[in-house]
Amino acid sequence: MITLADAARREIDDALDLALNRLRVRSAALGETAGVLGEATAAAATGGKRLRPALVVAAFEAFGGDIAHAPGLWRVAAAFELLHAAFVVHDDLIDDDTERRGAPNVIGRFRARAAQRGGDEASGRTLGNAAAVLAGDLLLFEATRLIATAPVSAPQRAALFVLLDDALLVSAAGELSDVEQTIGADLPPSESLLRTARDKTAFYSFQAPMAAGALLAGATESERAALEAAGSEIGIAFQLADDLIGTFGSRAQAGREPGADLRAAKRTPLISFAAETDAWPRVASALALAPTGPIAIRRAQRELDASGARQRAVDLITATLRSARTRAADAALPRDAVVLLAALAAAVDERIPR
Repeated sequence: MITLADAARREIDDALDLALNRLRVRSAALGETAGVLGEATAAAATGGKRLRPALVVAAFEAFGGDIAHAPGLWRVAAAFELLHAAFVVHDDLIDDDTERRGAPNVIGRFRARAAQRGGDEASGRTLGNAAAVLAGDLLLFEATRLIATAPVSAPQRAALFVLLDDALLVSAAGELSDVEQTIGADLPPSESLLRTARDKTAFYSFQAPMAAGALLAGATESERAALEAAGSEIGIAFQLADDLIGTFGSRAQAGREPGADLRAAKRTPLISFAAETDAWPRVASALALAPTGPIAIRRAQRELDASGARQRAVDLITATLRSARTRAADAALPRDAVVLLAALAAAVDERIPR
């Protein structure tokens, strides 16, 4: 979505490596089990697309920052990657997933460890879940520590902690709402599901990283507010596109089996759009059978498409991205910031499965 220059990628990777190696060394000194936890935690933050650090750097440059003279930039950018990794670890725990990117995640590693020690399935689940809670906590603290120790001014550090605080609280609220909305027979209204999508993703993935980069570059408070408003809308569109990928995307797009969200019976805004149409009885019947296999998934995809829900989601993404572009152009932001937001909007549009 946003490509890091090789030099910037190396700087961010170096900042992450220092943080994760520190965690490995300190954990290993506490014994074997702690050492395994340290390794699993570091692995959870290794790899990935580095979207959030890239947004920190891109916003910093868009507001006139010079990456050659910004020593605090790399730790702050790395902090947002560790924040993301922490959320991913906790999200895997909530979803009871044991793999990430085709390899055992923290839960999977410790369930295997329990099995090697002769534990049954219940004890493996207990150990894996405990490790995931602790690994996520360690990553959250490490993100905090990087901002606390970054060579930035005191006012910048205070403002960065406000962003981090908001990112944690808003994302926690969104994640809990996401789980709560799966309870009960009644489907939540689309407005509630859209708010949850915004809280889960938009703030910490788009709004906060870009605001952090702009802050470090010296952007004014009003400029940061305008950037955050446009970034929030792009984040909402990103999540809606992600929902379409989880429902209609190919294996290459989703990185998993096609129709995975249908198989998991996820309640996304896309489903609520269908519930607001006369086609809902047919859609609901198809969705109920979707977890049974590929043929049922394809039927659910056809019914969702025929209901108009898919097109409504695409139209909403298009309108949201148009609003983000308008906000950027009307807010007297620097030209490079407008270009950055336009590039992000175009990248989200390209993610929509056609």
